[in-house]
Amino acid sequence: MKSVKLYRVILLLCVGVKAFAQSENPYLCELGLQGGIGYYVGDATPHIFMNPREAYGLHFRYKFTKRWAIQAKFSGQRVYGTNNRVTPVSSFENRLYNFDIIGEFNFFRFGSDKNYDDRIKPYTPYIFLGIGTGINQQDSLWGKQNPQWSGIYIPFGIGFKWKFSDRWGLNIAWQHNIYFRDNIEGVKGLDDPNGLNGTNIMNMDLTGMLTVGVVVEFGQAKKPCRICND
Repeated sequence: MKSVKLYRVILLLCVGVKAFAQSENPYLCELGLQGGIGYYVGDATPHIFMNPREAYGLHFRYKFTKRWAIQAKFSGQRVYGTNNRVTPVSSFENRLYNFDIIGEFNFFRFGSDKNYDDRIKPYTPYIFLGIGTGINQQDSLWGKQNPQWSGIYIPFGIGFKWKFSDRWGLNIAWQHNIYFRDNIEGVKGLDDPNGLNGTNIMNMDLTGMLTVGVVVEFGQAKKPCRICND
């Protein structure tokens, strides 16, 4: 009887230690791939989700806490637009290649283990804001003209994260990029046709992406040393 009780105590201690270790040692880093649709809003397209084209990307995310993270992201998308108000009718189709540095804030304490903190959830909506830059090429993947600098832009948006296992998860993100230039089109008659550049940020180009991605976590935090002296 005593051996059975001792076995139960040891089993409970092992389960407790495992739960504590998981909660105290989260994965700090993450890699992810995403794909979806993208669009452009500017002199040749007045509304979001008009003329949608493919969008894709990959990212590295570092998590400072359960709520705050920073992300380095590379993305590509194809954008198309046409303007019937100019003569002759102008249209374009470009590929954009962008690089962003983004800060994120989770609305919930995000993680996969609730044994240590009941407030931790395996899902959370989040918002993000950052800075980015990139290039655009006209007409094809390799471009029929030399790529040109798209300028600096502000990436921002909303998203949703869900961890369906200890290391794997799903991300949904709706991102907008507000540019400080008006040269996404790369076509005379569409780049600043009304001569309004520099007077209002809303006269600049805007692109957007709605993507779904799969992520994998790595880089588990070191276990705290409870017998070391600072």
